[in-house]
Amino acid sequence: MTPDQLQALLNDRYERYNQPSFIAPDPISLPHRFSRQQDIEISGLFAALLAWGKRSIILKKGHELLERMDNAPYDFIRNHHDDDLRGLERFCHRTFCDTDLLYFVHWLRWYYQQHDSLEDAFLSGNTQRERLINFHNLFFSLPDAPERTRKHVATPARNSACKRLNMYLRWMVRRDARGVDFGLWQHLSPADLVCPCDVHVERVARRLGLLHRKQLDWQAAAELTDNLRQLDPADPVKYDFALFGLGIEENF
Repeated sequence: MTPDQLQALLNDRYERYNQPSFIAPDPISLPHRFSRQQDIEISGLFAALLAWGKRSIILKKGHELLERMDNAPYDFIRNHHDDDLRGLERFCHRTFCDTDLLYFVHWLRWYYQQHDSLEDAFLSGNTQRERLINFHNLFFSLPDAPERTRKHVATPARNSACKRLNMYLRWMVRRDARGVDFGLWQHLSPADLVCPCDVHVERVARRLGLLHRKQLDWQAAAELTDNLRQLDPADPVKYDFALFGLGIEENF
């Protein structure tokens, strides 16, 4: 496949899959239930971090979690009492369980007492790698942070590809007229985002010659993004739609 053919293919699939019809079966549908920015940020963060396994199960557990928060996550985070936290007990999705959830709620309450938007937590650093490392450090800066919860917040410092956090940042930062991504955050640029690398994106990227590194780690995510940046320097991760669609919808 020539470079021109590759770009034509990816542009075609970007147009095909970056559509409102993409929303309903995807975890991004969870934050699309809300209009308040903080509700979108919080439900989006949980949706992204629970995005592990079959999409139908992810959606089921995401809806369950929001119901436990009275379908008003920001109000719950800011105004809950100790008795309310009992409603979160025994929540579990794979290895993310109530101990992890309760710390997330605790940290989010602490954070939103000082900030209006979760965007501020991702602004420290000059690159996406630095910003994600600094977010991880901030998230676990409270003295009661459980050691077991660290595995649920990836960091490039451990050489993770950070698929779920990169996906969350795509949701919050990318902006276009299609209505899938939210584009809520104005201080981060789509040009600086890193492509989320799940198994579908990885498989298609390798088939198309966009990814050669054998290990799926931070360097692999950076390699893929650098190659996508050659096709669109201003918005490289828009091709996440194309790669994911080719993989999961077309079994490319």
